Amino acid sequence: MASSQIPAELLIARITQIHNSISKLNSLRPSKQVNTLFSHLVKLCISPSSIDIRLLSPEVQEMRNNLIVLCGKAESLLELESAIFLNKIPQPLDNLNLFPYYENYVKLANLEYKILSENGVVQPKKVAFVGSGPMPLTSLVMATHHLKATHFDNFDLDEAANDVARQMVASDGELEKRMKFETCDVMEMREKLGEYDCIFLAALVGMSKEEKVKILGHIRKYMKKGGILLVRSANGARAFLYPVVEEPDLVGFEVLSIFHPTNDVINSVVLARKPIAF
Repeated sequence: MASSQIPAELLIARITQIHNSISKLNSLRPSKQVNTLFSHLVKLCISPSSIDIRLLSPEVQEMRNNLIVLCGKAESLLELESAIFLNKIPQPLDNLNLFPYYENYVKLANLEYKILSENGVVQPKKVAFVGSGPMPLTSLVMATHHLKATHFDNFDLDEAANDVARQMVASDGELEKRMKFETCDVMEMREKLGEYDCIFLAALVGMSKEEKVKILGHIRKYMKKGGILLVRSANGARAFLYPVVEEPDLVGFEVLSIFHPTNDVINSVVLARKPIAF
């Protein structure tokens, strides 16, 4: 039966096995072996299970933290290589579907747009995306399909990632006017954060719980009153792929919505607002 749940012990054993194989790799750059291991891992993590991450032993927690870091590195390398490849094609933006997880991003963007709309965020003037990477798919899908007049500022720590993303967007004059890329650390942004109606925080910005909470607190301090924050999280076994953000982590925010997907979308979506009174 497809819907039957994998027992937690078995799931942990299988994930540990994949983690051990990934740890032994010489490189996390896309290759047949790397792609196969990560595909297996994703498939395991999105299969039905009732695992509770908070109950894991310290050893398994450590393995999970390490796995999230490895996934982040592999994801960045895959995005960078795909973006460089796409930039060699005359119309890179018409060929985004060549990226292996493109459909996943489209589904996630559709979901996020729906959640924003349901909470009164219809056509924000200015949006910030923190942690956009070399392949800013969410911004691209949002800007072309959903928020067609919105201005997007994308922020990333990595200048090389921003260069590649900039080059991709430069192929579309209209989009280039609405989409900028800046290299900076969100923890160094202050007044700038107050310019946005809505701020997206990518799943891999702040890898540990402490770091994530610190970043959320910093954004809350400087973002505009009444501004919206969309944070990506993970639930259940998906938390072996991405860090988890829960309601108690959003001190000083009004949490509007928490959505946990059950299909092949990996990230949970947490929507919060900075109260007007603060």
